[in-house]
Amino acid sequence: MDLELIRSLVVPNTTKLVLLSLDGLGGLPHPDTGKSELETARIPNLHALAARSACGLLRHVAPGITPGSGPGHLGLFGYDPLRYQVGRGILEALGIDFELRAGDVAARGNFCSVDRSGRITDRRAGRISTDLCVTLCQRLRAIRVPGAKLFVEPVKEHRFVLVLRRTGLSGKLSETDPQALGVPPPPVRALAPAARRTATLVNRFVAAARAVLSREVPANMVLLRGFDQLRRLPSFPKIFALKAAAIAAYPMYRGLARLVGMEVLKTGATFADEVATLHQHREAYDFFFLHYKDTDKAGEDGDFAAKVAALERLDAFIPEILTLKPDVLVVTGDHATPAVLKAHGWQPVPVLLWSAFCGADAVTLFTERACAAGSLGVFPAQQLMPLILANGLRLSKFGA
Repeated sequence: MDLELIRSLVVPNTTKLVLLSLDGLGGLPHPDTGKSELETARIPNLHALAARSACGLLRHVAPGITPGSGPGHLGLFGYDPLRYQVGRGILEALGIDFELRAGDVAARGNFCSVDRSGRITDRRAGRISTDLCVTLCQRLRAIRVPGAKLFVEPVKEHRFVLVLRRTGLSGKLSETDPQALGVPPPPVRALAPAARRTATLVNRFVAAARAVLSREVPANMVLLRGFDQLRRLPSFPKIFALKAAAIAAYPMYRGLARLVGMEVLKTGATFADEVATLHQHREAYDFFFLHYKDTDKAGEDGDFAAKVAALERLDAFIPEILTLKPDVLVVTGDHATPAVLKAHGWQPVPVLLWSAFCGADAVTLFTERACAAGSLGVFPAQQLMPLILANGLRLSKFGA
């Protein structure tokens, strides 16, 4: 999607637009029942909304390509994720309001568990508490690497941010997280000649971290991924002529929104807090990005029943969101996280788009199989924003 084309067609309006992203929404059938998480869950409100909407499936990158949360959400925001690539470290740092400088290199960190041979037994160290994460980050801050200044900042649960600061750094680095169990974390490799010095600095930090954490249980090692440096993206509010707000409890998604120029609203730790924030600011903004995390967390843990329960909890909030009378409401996700995979998947995810002008189709269930027959078909995620704008009467005609 050509952002400049969309920008040339945008017209002002007072309509209210809401994009609700259920992280890791899509699933796969359980081997015992043949039904996915969405097909198993009792979600009468989402089904009723689907029956009044135009439905389809979103593909976030390309067939067979598994998206991360960053590319997935950038697609939802209208950006081609293949053109606009941003490392996870930058998003995490922005999400905790860390003041990145030009030239800084940031990485997303996990505290993890390794056995006596150094093989990974748990990539998330049992999802340690945020309080323990804060304590361990304080210990890692004592590490000194000659030639660079290090920042180690807690995020949430097992997650932290590593930032390196000095002149001449490069973010073109491989990751130490193999995203697999039973293998040791690999060393960082330079992916370009200019990154060799940076790779050496990071490997020194990892070696020191291993020594500092050696007696900790369960968080006795670190994994690093998503190395990158800060870059500018086209402004979401300017392209789409929207006063846009993001409401997300998890830091990385606040970072994504901040990167594209949305205003990030303060909210609490629960989705109920997020919905309350939406109500509080309803009149102040044109567009709201609302994020729900629990579906992804349960899917990554391989807990099918927990993901079903997360969908049912979300469904209970749909009537409250509808009381705000948005002119356009979209419900979808940034990627699939099937519990049977225990990881992100490459499968397209359901999407429903409700408005007074959506042209409701024959779909009556908000599930993968039902939405596959919807009028929107299977389409790239970056084409969703023009549909939202059109249904909000915010796009003019193209051509004579």
